Amino acid sequence: MTSSAGDLSDVSDLPVLLPSTRRALLHRVAAAQAAGRVPSLTAAVQREGRVVWSGARGAAIGGRVPDVDVQYRIGSITKTFTAVLVMRLRDEGLLDLADPLEKHLPGTGVGEVTVYQLLGHTAGLAAETPGPWWERTPGELRPGLGDVLGGVRAESTRPRPAGRVHHYSNPGYTLLGSLVEAVRGVSWAEAVRREITEPLGLTRTSAQPQSPYAEGWAVHPWADVLLAEPVEDLGLMAPAGQLWSTVGDLCRFGAFLAAGDERVLSRESVREMRVPAAPLEAGGWSVTYGLGVQVLRVGGRELVGHGGSLPGFVAGLWVDAADGVAAAALANATSGTAAGSLATELVCLVAEAEPRIAEVWQPLAEKDVHQELLELTGAWYWGTVPYGLRLLAGRGVSLERLDGGTGRGSRFRAGPDGTWVGLDGYYAGETLRVVRGPGGAAGAAKGAVSHLDLGSFVFTREPYEAGAAIPGGVDEGGWRGVG
Repeated sequence: MTSSAGDLSDVSDLPVLLPSTRRALLHRVAAAQAAGRVPSLTAAVQREGRVVWSGARGAAIGGRVPDVDVQYRIGSITKTFTAVLVMRLRDEGLLDLADPLEKHLPGTGVGEVTVYQLLGHTAGLAAETPGPWWERTPGELRPGLGDVLGGVRAESTRPRPAGRVHHYSNPGYTLLGSLVEAVRGVSWAEAVRREITEPLGLTRTSAQPQSPYAEGWAVHPWADVLLAEPVEDLGLMAPAGQLWSTVGDLCRFGAFLAAGDERVLSRESVREMRVPAAPLEAGGWSVTYGLGVQVLRVGGRELVGHGGSLPGFVAGLWVDAADGVAAAALANATSGTAAGSLATELVCLVAEAEPRIAEVWQPLAEKDVHQELLELTGAWYWGTVPYGLRLLAGRGVSLERLDGGTGRGSRFRAGPDGTWVGLDGYYAGETLRVVRGPGGAAGAAKGAVSHLDLGSFVFTREPYEAGAAIPGGVDEGGWRGVG
């Protein structure tokens, strides 16, 4: 099929961003730098796979205004890189997220906590290490995992019970970095380079600073003067906060977190990382944590990413996967600015000012269309609740409620045995089967479709279809009125 001239089927000819949007972005960055009193602040926005705007204020290096290629330290955004490495090990079958740590990294003293709990900060470990402030002291002060975990190695001395609540833990990500090294057989930094930054083309993301890079400063709270912050190699704590990067690289990494990349991690695996790992509090929620990523709800939008800070630096990376917009913001001050919240504001500003252009509708490929699949599409009923089954690419299907109700809808991936497995929603991981044989109002012929079986639920072509294999049976009196 071809598109007629003058339509919007090819958005590559559209303006990168409207002038009004670009000015609004610059205004927001300038206000953040001035109000936050930071030596320099740089930011960028990526949409549909390319950086569409960048801006900076202040001077990062000897009077030079930073650009998209100047490195800043990104602090805890590093944790997301570490989580991706762990998910890769899972996808390769080298570990299971339910595995106890002891299975792969013995002798830690906390070996009963699971990989999943460590990824989602539900292992109950302390937030920080014992001893001097680890972010401002050399990693050599913590040569072994015992020096990182300290007195919380015993269950009775941990701040929170494992598996029940979210309790952010920097030492927990040290354990994950050591787990990667034990299973992969290379250093954590080498694994990041080989398995993430090189495949994704993140040429300006590294464990050690590479020129040009910003200097880290503390700004006096009551005077416009600066104090240089120390830059330490974090040693064993590196997987929790060591990396340096740029707004250009972080935007590209944000696009990966939204859509995946088969060279690193599949779309389904990065989607799994976005699922809340800890029980949500009662009522509506605005922030939660998945597996190595934070998840925010802002103005009706769901953003995924992470904030980060180390002495002298503040960072933020956020992406709206639905609108395909990512933003990163980096500043070289210990406090005084919220680069993380700035990045969320930039995402929302672009997504609201210039909504995503819908992709061109295309019919399914001929290889995905078969008569027996088409015959399954349309309305089905779970009891009296109407559902619609739709055919998707790759012989997949979706099942969604048609009465406006919420919940119990899913997409399904086709299996080799004629069944489908749920990908998301209520039926994630559940198996959908087509049951053939006798049944139905007129007694389906042998081999004809009788009903759909989904996790023991029976879906029929009519509400409580007479003669169908519905658990508990159907009243022989049929449907009736009152009286």
